[in-house]
Parts: sequence; structure tokens; C-alpha cells
Amino acid sequence: MAPTAEHFDTWYAAMAASPAREALVRRHLDLPGDLLSTSLLPGEGLAEVVAALRLTPGATLLDLACGRGGYGLEIVRRTGVDLIGVDFSAEAVRQATGNAASQGLPATFRVGTFDDTGLADASVDAIMCVDAIQFADPERAFAEARRVLRPGGRIVLTCWEPVDRDDDRLPDRFRLLDLRAELTAAGFREVTVDDRPAWLERELAMWREAAALDPGDDGALRALHEEGARVLEHPPMRRVVAIATGPTG
Repeated sequence: MAPTAEHFDTWYAAMAASPAREALVRRHLDLPGDLLSTSLLPGEGLAEVVAALRLTPGATLLDLACGRGGYGLEIVRRTGVDLIGVDFSAEAVRQATGNAASQGLPATFRVGTFDDTGLADASVDAIMCVDAIQFADPERAFAEARRVLRPGGRIVLTCWEPVDRDDDRLPDRFRLLDLRAELTAAGFREVTVDDRPAWLERELAMWREAAALDPGDDGALRALHEEGARVLEHPPMRRVVAIATGPTG
């Protein structure tokens, strides 16, 4: 069963009260000091995402499942785009809005879902989704992405895919994910899905430290500790970045 918005509301609220968690994640992922991450994309991965999106100042970027807005706001700082972040957690949207204001960065954050963003047709120039597409129904999510993306716009996704799709020890949301096939079926062109083992090594180092620590009464560290133990028991997965171009008309 996929986590609910209420589950993520609690998760984000705990995160905001845990500088220890922030420090551990930022150190392993080599992130800028003011980037509040809720995902596992490292600093070099963020640079690759920015390059793949091919953004120009004044373009509109949609950050799907934006969390606290950290990656999207960093892209605003680097490229001068207009940012729209969508997340189904009202707490995430609240924190993202506050983070944008505290950094003096222009951005709009709103509650929405993968398949119902609330945006107009052909209203964004590019879309990114960092480490969250596994929680979506891919067919519906990519149909919505195609609807809101302007002709020829870019979509960039980071995620994990199974090494062995027949290994039922993995949750179905990972085991059944096939980004190349799903993006192609949705009408996207020039689809590439490439492995990023160096990103995975950073993550695994972080999970090993998290699984070994004593979280005490820090709720966010406890969640990281418990997730680390689960992840390290999983069968191996591929760390991937998927890039595609929307239809031209």
C-alpha cells in the first residue's frame, strides 16, 4: 500500500525539527548548505538534471512531488526559471512556500497529485520528478505530464528500477516500474534511461550510517534509521535517470 498524504505530513513535520538528519543527508549527498532535501539525489545528480532539462531564464518548470521544494528552489537560483511545485502533502507545500520566502526566491507551491496537478494544458516548459515516480500510477501520471507540458518540452525523472523484475522480494512499486516503456507508451520521444551507480554508492553509504546510528528521540532520525535497515535488506536495484521529450504537437 502506498503511503498516504497524512503519512507524509507527519514525516515532513518531523524532518523540519531535525538538524541532525539534515546534516547527515547533506554530508553524504554533497548538497548545498541551504538545500532541504527529502530525496536522495546527490549534488552531481542535480547538476545533471539541470543540464538535461535545458532550461532558459523565464521558462516554467514543474516539480512533481516537490516535497519541501529544495531541488526546485536550487534550480531557480541556478537558472532563473519560474517554479511550480506540486505535492499531495499539505505540510510539504507549507514548508516549501516558507523555504522559498526565506530564500527570497520566486516560486509557487500547491497541493495536487501526479495525475491531477490542477495546471492548465500546455502550461509548463519542463517537468522534473525526483525519486518519487514509484508512488504514481505511471500511465495516469505520464498522461497528465504530457497534458501540461508544452510541445517539445523535456521531462526528467530520477528513480530506481529492479535488477531482476521477477524478484518478488521488492515492493511492486519498484519491481513493476519500467520508465522507458511507460514514457514511450505515453507518447514521449527520445526516451533514455541510464544507470547512475555512483549515485547509488552515495545512497548506500548514507543508509549504512543511518542503520547503525542510535536515533534517540529524534523522530526524523528514527525514520531514516528504520528506512536504512529496510533498504539494506532489499535485493539490488539500479539507480536511474530517465530523460524524454514531449510530442511536438
